[in-house]
Amino acid sequence: MGIRTTRLLRSTIVYLLLILISVVVLFPIFHVAMTSIKFPVDAFSMPPKWIFKPTLQHHIHIWIKQPFFKYLINTLVIAFGTVGISVPIASLAAYGFVRQPGRQVVVFVILLLLLAIRMFPQMLLVIPYFMIAKTLRLQDTRIIMILIMVAFNQPFSIWLMRGFFLGVPRELDEAAVIDGCSRLGALIRVIIPVVAPGIATTAIFSFLLAYNNFLFPLILTGTDAKTLPVAIAEYGAENIKYWSISAAGVTGVIIPIIIIMLFLQKHFVRGLTSGALK
Repeated sequence: MGIRTTRLLRSTIVYLLLILISVVVLFPIFHVAMTSIKFPVDAFSMPPKWIFKPTLQHHIHIWIKQPFFKYLINTLVIAFGTVGISVPIASLAAYGFVRQPGRQVVVFVILLLLLAIRMFPQMLLVIPYFMIAKTLRLQDTRIIMILIMVAFNQPFSIWLMRGFFLGVPRELDEAAVIDGCSRLGALIRVIIPVVAPGIATTAIFSFLLAYNNFLFPLILTGTDAKTLPVAIAEYGAENIKYWSISAAGVTGVIIPIIIIMLFLQKHFVRGLTSGALK
């Protein structure tokens, strides 16, 4: 067997494995999308029906008869607000931790404490957050949800940004300072453009963590700031027609994520693969 044949066989096996993994990962999403356009009798048929009469009544129900669009706006506002606050703070903190002269033991201890906060069970934080929201009269508001999402996701963002800053040579900072920049000016004008893919990656993860969070909105929001995960969970499982309605809601939740990832896919892949080095 020649070298070319061996390479072709190896590539074929790799692509077949990737196709198999993609099918396994995407099949639940495909099944949910199909269920959302099925009548309940078709959605629960055994064996499953792949040829059926489609209907859009479930999508019409959630988008027109239910305030689904309002919940979508709440979710997007909370997610983008979290990104807008979390990423700048994480960038400044991570840059300070990486460029802190000496005292690396102290920095390492602080980073471990931040990681411990991120690993803290969400359920144990609900009551303190609820008391804070009640004291500040911010119950059922987008503001309190943004602040909570920032507080909970900040350790993860700092750790992620720190990894990208570690890949930036110190000589860039020194050259910028020699040219007359302050530390902050060097960060904004020189370092930030270099780690832009890392910032995009951190922003995407922060967005997803806030977009998909269920527990905090469930406890801390009512009707005004309710998010999509909470709204979808309200469809009861005791009525079979709610299964197709829930599937339509899940489809509506997935679509914005797909659109955002299509626009940011390039930066996301660059951030994960290159470590933001140029």
